[in-house]
Amino acid sequence: MGVQLAKDAIDLGIVITDSEASLAFYRDLLGFEHVADTPMPAGMNGTMHRLNCGNTLIKLVKLDDVPEARPAKGGIAGGTGYRYFTMIVDNLAEITGAVKDAGYKVRIDSAEVRPGVTISMVEDPDGNWVEFVEDKS
Repeated sequence: MGVQLAKDAIDLGIVITDSEASLAFYRDLLGFEHVADTPMPAGMNGTMHRLNCGNTLIKLVKLDDVPEARPAKGGIAGGTGYRYFTMIVDNLAEITGAVKDAGYKVRIDSAEVRPGVTISMVEDPDGNWVEFVEDKS
């Protein structure tokens, strides 16, 4: 049977601890388009900040009662589950430099992983990893 997609991208929910810090990273630094803020449904108290990244919707979820648990440290090898998400970009060096200049952690600086394909990985304000890939192959 399989999934019959009605949209050519996924929506990604990220639970955050600080709305302003996360919006500064995703909206202001990375340039995601802020679409709306909506109350959390289903009895959860909080706000969902909705941002477009191409056809993907990034849902930054700020709960009124912030959970105590945090992402496992150590990036990809630090634990199981969702560890990072990837964006294919045309300006990897520029965006990686901007992230570094803004004071965020760059975990993997620009590195060629195969001929013509370069990656970098950075941390958002809550320690979630974001990967940039530039493919010039």
